[in-house]
Amino acid sequence: MKKIVSLILALCAAATMSVSAFAAEIDTSGGSASTPVSLTTTNGGIGNDTDGDGIPDDPGSVTPTKLNVVVPTALPMAMSDDGTVVTATDCQIENLSYGAVRVKSVTINAAGGWKLTAFGDKSTLAGEKVDSNKLGFALSIGDGSMKSTDKSNANTQQLITAPIKGCYMTGVGDEDSNTVAIDYAAIVTPLSNSVKNATIANVVIIVEWDTAD
Repeated sequence: MKKIVSLILALCAAATMSVSAFAAEIDTSGGSASTPVSLTTTNGGIGNDTDGDGIPDDPGSVTPTKLNVVVPTALPMAMSDDGTVVTATDCQIENLSYGAVRVKSVTINAAGGWKLTAFGDKSTLAGEKVDSNKLGFALSIGDGSMKSTDKSNANTQQLITAPIKGCYMTGVGDEDSNTVAIDYAAIVTPLSNSVKNATIANVVIIVEWDTAD
């Protein structure tokens, strides 16, 4: 019964969003008339199903294009016993939307009692006390320039404040440009105890439509 009702509602939605043609009369030789081209956006033409019963709640609902972007769930790092930090090389942002998108901003927040410090050679932290819990971090998107934490020691720092080179992705139909790599590096103060999968910072990536503005 649900399938039958869903089909009926889908047909009703299709009827609701159907195209009606209107005639413009021209009554003189060589005459002309203006004919507008109209557009209506829909949620797949059948509306939403928020309660999961298989029946659209709002047949023919009007919606914009869906934004669908995949970002990494983690940016893992491993620090060897000599202080060298190794990062992943396969992190990326993938645009699965139909339209083009861009990274609007990237912010890093220290977590778990850690503090942000200036990124550079690991030797710059050699004078820090053990278990100072300081992280210097740098990140680049696509072929854009590397942006890093600074010496302000603020626990929240913006790495990218506006879309720059490397932040732009085309729609899902363009497989050459709808994905951008995330390259990152870090330096960390010495630790007296081993740690495993500890969250020491959170990177917030804000993505928006690449609009014609």
